[in-house]
Amino acid sequence: MGPSISVFGMGYVGSVTAACFAHVGHKVTGVDVSPAKVEMMAAGRSPIIEARMSELVEEGHRAGMLHATTDAVNAVRNSEISFVCVGTPSLRSGKLDLGYVERVVHEIGSALKQKNSYHVIVLRSTVLPGTTESLVIPTLEKASGRRSGADFAVCYNPEFMREGSAVADFLQPPYTVLGAQDPKHLAVVRQLYSTIPSPVFETSIPVAEMVKYVCNAFHAVKIGFANEMGTLCKSLGVDAEAVTKIYTSDTKLNISPAYLSPGFAFGGSCLPKDLRALGHRAKELDLGLPLLESVLPSNAQHIDRAVDAVLRTNKKKISFLGLSFKPGTDDLRESPQVQMIKRLLGEGSQVRVWDRDVSLGRLAGSNRQYIEEVIPHIGSLLSADLEDVVRSGEVVVIATKVDKDQLARCLGRDQIVIDLINLASASRPGSAASYQGICW
Repeated sequence: MGPSISVFGMGYVGSVTAACFAHVGHKVTGVDVSPAKVEMMAAGRSPIIEARMSELVEEGHRAGMLHATTDAVNAVRNSEISFVCVGTPSLRSGKLDLGYVERVVHEIGSALKQKNSYHVIVLRSTVLPGTTESLVIPTLEKASGRRSGADFAVCYNPEFMREGSAVADFLQPPYTVLGAQDPKHLAVVRQLYSTIPSPVFETSIPVAEMVKYVCNAFHAVKIGFANEMGTLCKSLGVDAEAVTKIYTSDTKLNISPAYLSPGFAFGGSCLPKDLRALGHRAKELDLGLPLLESVLPSNAQHIDRAVDAVLRTNKKKISFLGLSFKPGTDDLRESPQVQMIKRLLGEGSQVRVWDRDVSLGRLAGSNRQYIEEVIPHIGSLLSADLEDVVRSGEVVVIATKVDKDQLARCLGRDQIVIDLINLASASRPGSAASYQGICW
């Protein structure tokens, strides 16, 4: 058995990190301030909707390798390495809110004061370069009364997990990035990842912090680029799919086809806030970064185009298939579908919503709280009956993966279908009166 681990934060990154490390043979304790999340993990149930998570959490619980607690001191005392996986949301200005990170790091530091053995702290939360060395390490030293590098080590290990395929991404990542002030600090972390098949890059902490932002900014740029090119193609009467097929086949210069097909706007907990954080930092440094500054407005205009496409039908009854920001997850944070539905409701549309992964009966933690407190008016529109939702609409907006045959059974010839996710040609409904893609 490898080093024992405590993971702080049982959201998407933390719970997947905990479950996967338990799966590969480490004893793991998940830590969260939410009793509901802790109770779910402690009972062998996943606190999030994510492929394979239910299976891994139940497996870890049954094997006695995965536990959960609200007691930070006990978690640190009984582990050799602590991962910090709490959220870093955006403030209104776009600046990162580091409050959760600071609070958890202070808790770990206070626990270290009561521990005599060497401990390793690994930050996975997405933070701007310099944060680990200017905030995390000083906070740990002040709270613990100990010295970094002598009594404990701090590393930065960004995650590259996509919601909907997070487990697969953890177990087979494109690479593993480990940042530290001294390579000696990485000994235990290096051991942890020895069973994960991927190239390993050991580097400085600021470089490791920046790699995450470069990746997410590039992903956001690719999505915006593909959507703008698709829109231009459609306006010029050019076959966007034929163009896409050709330019994504170039893996030598275009790198890969990931995110390069026209689709709907991006959302979620990473790309929007990371772009805002970079923009805020650029302003502080008096730098003009016009491409980055244009990505979020471009994304917003893509949502505008989708709203306009629905309103141009002059129909009032709208059936919306998909509420979370992408298929395979229940995450509603900055979902473009939520923004779109709010706009349509404001225009007097009558909206009904179906999403396989978003149901008040299944939701837990922050997503349930988000619906109940932030968008209760949209939560009340949710239905678990796909066929009933589809049949009730004059316009059917497809914003998530739907079974082709089930959809065909309930679509009428007088209904209009607006596709936001670029269904494969064979999966596009042929029974509707009209089918249109948002930018193809």
